[in-house]
Amino acid sequence: MERLISHFQINIRPETLRFKQPAGTSRGIYRERKLWYVELRGNDGNRPLCGIGECAPLMQLSCDDMSRYDDVLKKACEALTATGEIPRQMLTNFPSILMGLETALLSYEACKATGDPFRLFDTPFSRGEDSLVINGLVWMGNFKEMLQRMEEKLAAGFRCVKLKIGAIDFEQELDLLRKLRQNHSNRHLEIRVDANGAFAVREAMERLQRLAEFDLHSIEQPIRQGQWESMAELCRTSPIPIALDEELIGVNTTQERVDLLDTIRPQYIILKPTLHGGFSGADEWISLAEERRIGHWATSALESNVGLNAIAQWCSRRYASLPSLPQGLGTGQLFETNHRSVSLHPEGDCLWAGDRERRDFEGKVKAFISDWHSEASTMKVKTSGSTGTPKTIVVEKKNMAAGAEKTLKYLRLKEGDTALLCLPIDYIAGKMMVVRALLGKLRLLLATPDTHPLRGLICPPMFLAVTPMQALVSLRTDGERELFHATPRIIIGGGSVSRELIEAVGACRGEVYSTYGMTETLSHIALRRLNGASPEEYYTPLTGVRVALDSNGCLTVEAPDVCPKRLVTNDLAELLPDGRFRILGRKDNVICSGGLKFQVEELEAKLSSLPCRFLLTAVPDTVLGDALTMLHEPTAADLPSICRSLLGRYEVPRKYFSVDRLPFTETGKPARLQARQLAMRLAEMDHEQPNEMSKDTTAGDL
Repeated sequence: MERLISHFQINIRPETLRFKQPAGTSRGIYRERKLWYVELRGNDGNRPLCGIGECAPLMQLSCDDMSRYDDVLKKACEALTATGEIPRQMLTNFPSILMGLETALLSYEACKATGDPFRLFDTPFSRGEDSLVINGLVWMGNFKEMLQRMEEKLAAGFRCVKLKIGAIDFEQELDLLRKLRQNHSNRHLEIRVDANGAFAVREAMERLQRLAEFDLHSIEQPIRQGQWESMAELCRTSPIPIALDEELIGVNTTQERVDLLDTIRPQYIILKPTLHGGFSGADEWISLAEERRIGHWATSALESNVGLNAIAQWCSRRYASLPSLPQGLGTGQLFETNHRSVSLHPEGDCLWAGDRERRDFEGKVKAFISDWHSEASTMKVKTSGSTGTPKTIVVEKKNMAAGAEKTLKYLRLKEGDTALLCLPIDYIAGKMMVVRALLGKLRLLLATPDTHPLRGLICPPMFLAVTPMQALVSLRTDGERELFHATPRIIIGGGSVSRELIEAVGACRGEVYSTYGMTETLSHIALRRLNGASPEEYYTPLTGVRVALDSNGCLTVEAPDVCPKRLVTNDLAELLPDGRFRILGRKDNVICSGGLKFQVEELEAKLSSLPCRFLLTAVPDTVLGDALTMLHEPTAADLPSICRSLLGRYEVPRKYFSVDRLPFTETGKPARLQARQLAMRLAEMDHEQPNEMSKDTTAGDL
């Protein structure tokens, strides 16, 4: 079905994928795979839209594997841009371009509808709730290689194995099948073979008869395509069901397809949308086959994850009534590199849209949404544990809703805007992102919480909430940096914002804010702009929030609609008469050393240019009381010298310990208590057996 859509631009991007190991067929060996990505860019109001498709003619096999392919693709994209419709008549003999453009349009429309350009169809598979059963593919090779690959597939749990045959000695191929059947009956293991047209007509029947003793499910394309009468005779008399594969290639009109099926009458046909005219072409093949009671299933044609994802989702819709029918879609792991934005994961003989970690995360989000909609008026929330042991508190849903409404209003977020959830759902920051999406009717996108929140996107979200670490990693990574720069609203919270990060967000075209808040205030109650014409040093409280200082100089917060009680924090602050404030550090992060007091956060800010990640803490010292101590990731840099150049005489750490992993909470905050405990253990070990760095730096400058 054609789709008329809003104005967009198309970018054609050629790509060459390299196989992890040579992929052998009866036609030869594939070492690399050339394809073209078709990327659509447009907008819906001020909301960016995108779509992506893959045009992937298969070398020496596709009917459109020809020298003028680039020119035809360019003209087809120009026609699509001008009319919003695929020029089908122009592309009758270019099935892979049809596939790419159909996928790109589906992707664009999916982005418009849900914000996710890779969820083309709404099925249990695309939602990560169910898998597709796939066959294990044993590529051609010598006898030893094929035997090893066969055993690997069985060990992985495949219940259907497909062997490529026709390249090595036929007797050896029979030996492989014999070994399979010795230990696995047809009740426990389905065997398919694919000859890729390798048998000569005169020998085909004899070989089929010999293969029949192994109880094969089917054989694909026993003889070369184009020999309709010979193939028809084989289909009529073969002891093994025959599936047409290459035979369908180049048969691109309805009448030709009718003639082929009526002449040959195969038991099965193999559907490859890339080779058969996209989903519209494959759907027509299916309709014609089912009218004639011919069976069918689908396989990939060595597409990248973009095309494979599209075919898998189409299969999940097409074969919903046959969930246990193995499809030939296990080729996503063949390439050294693949499209970074699509996540397809085989687990045994099941193909999933997303790895187990992502599915677990999606399950937690769905559970939270269900809990939110329940009749209960309260919810449980875990604190981050940045200064101690995490604890669970009970909060009112109405207070969470009030906090969410403040953010929606302040950031001017509108119904239909996309919001990316890339924070753990167990903590308040993640929960509040979901509440904002529900109340604001935003389109919620999910990314498994890690340091690369934008890795799975090709289109920037309208709203993004990240930790400082996530922001820095994104801004240091090609592809992710551009998405970060293009995001209209970004809030950064859960930790201090370094000078490096402030400088890096200066290039962002949207609004970037640092947040102030905590679990008890149900996420942030104040924001400060980090970029733009006038970056801010002070936080501005949201509507209905009042702040003050107590006798110790710590900030107090009154926000009755989100936090019923006046909250006294441990945050030392500077307060302006108009209510804006600046955080100086935590009272419990003050280190007293040699009679002097040092605020950890201030020293860490001065050291933000260090070439490795680090945390400052302290360990007991008989002379100083507490000795400033640095925990740092492994580095070849001379950290003591760098610190002496950046800090005052008495601010320089007295001890330095290299650790493989710095202690951070799940939400990305420094785990200060764990850092101090770790430093004390390392100091004790160092005292018993001094290391070179510590011995050189503990003398200090006093």
